[in-house]
Amino acid sequence: MNKSIISVVCMVAVVMTTNAQSGTNSPYSQYGLGILSDQSVGFNRGMNGVGLGIRKGNIVNTLNPASYSAVDSLTMMFDVGLSGQITNFKENNVKVNANNSNFEYAVGSFRLLPSVGIGFGILPYSNIGYNYYSEQKLALTQQSITDTHTGEGGIHQAFIGAGWRMFKSLSVGVNVAYLWGTYNRSVSSSSTSSINSLAKNYYGTINSYDLEFGLQWQQWLSKKDELTIGATVGLGHKLGCDANCEILDINSQTAVTDTTLFTVNDGLEIPMTYSLGLAWNHSNRWLVAADFSLQKWGSVKYPYFDGNINDYILRSDLLKDRYKVNVGADFVPQPTSRRFLNRVHYRFGAGIATPYYIINGADGPKEISVSAGFGIPLQNAYNNRSLLNISAQWAHSSAKDLITENTFRINIGLTFNERWFMKWRID
Repeated sequence: MNKSIISVVCMVAVVMTTNAQSGTNSPYSQYGLGILSDQSVGFNRGMNGVGLGIRKGNIVNTLNPASYSAVDSLTMMFDVGLSGQITNFKENNVKVNANNSNFEYAVGSFRLLPSVGIGFGILPYSNIGYNYYSEQKLALTQQSITDTHTGEGGIHQAFIGAGWRMFKSLSVGVNVAYLWGTYNRSVSSSSTSSINSLAKNYYGTINSYDLEFGLQWQQWLSKKDELTIGATVGLGHKLGCDANCEILDINSQTAVTDTTLFTVNDGLEIPMTYSLGLAWNHSNRWLVAADFSLQKWGSVKYPYFDGNINDYILRSDLLKDRYKVNVGADFVPQPTSRRFLNRVHYRFGAGIATPYYIINGADGPKEISVSAGFGIPLQNAYNNRSLLNISAQWAHSSAKDLITENTFRINIGLTFNERWFMKWRID
């Protein structure tokens, strides 16, 4: 047990340090709070991230805190994961590839009381990371203007939650998270016809909280079929982050820089989120699930530098409501079979998500995705409850007259499911 605790502490430390690194190269991460994470972990990534209605005692389901009350009373569970991806960016006839890898999450769960389970861990909330430039030729001259765009940062969350089984069929839960992170975005413009260059730096530091409430309702349809309905509500609120915009006018000959700073106090916020999911379990062999979520970004104002009035202001027309639909399935031929392949979990899923930001008055790219994966049982000294979760996902993001992204992602997660709380009897 002591070795397991030390290993988990080390892995959590790795996650906390490596989460400061960006997990994306997408230019779309320059909008809003960046590229939003789907919050899923190893077992459900092969099902494209579904989980609101999934309720099982041998997994850590962070998507719905009500699921914590299903945790096996004899075990302590840990789940850690990493990912690697290759993204192809296409604009007109130009194609560019980029690679990323990230140690993403560490989560755990255990039974606290007969009807109460606890969940905890570290998860990403959003990622920012891009570096590109654009060039514009001036009409009737040989001069040009070059704009360089760079950005890094993101938001991370450390959470603890509890799930309580109030009645035989009804469970409720709550996740309380500490949000932290930074964002640094810059746009610099230089011209071959001018000795002056102009740069805009946008930056801020986030230290706030997040609250999410969940419930699950179980209903047996027959001796072999069970239906679970899950729902969550995430509270929207200000993040207490002052959004800063720094304008730099740089003279390359004199090395003199004129700096103007604009600040929007408490300028960032997260939206109300509503989610609903269903899961059908047949004989513990088939698990089929579907999730729907709505994030009310359209009600969130976002800071914007208006060059016409030379001010940094909040605008209500830069973000829009985001909808997301996922479906997925998990199939295990014979969970108690002695044959290895009969105990493997075979998973697949698909989904679609709309953008939450607006680019030049038009909607950003819509994303469609498909995934597949395996849950491979690992034999330990007492059972094969621990799993190695391996999945692959393809995601396609596109919109008219915008950059098209095709991402191929490999996810690897390891679920430790150990009987820490079993009492041994010696005859």
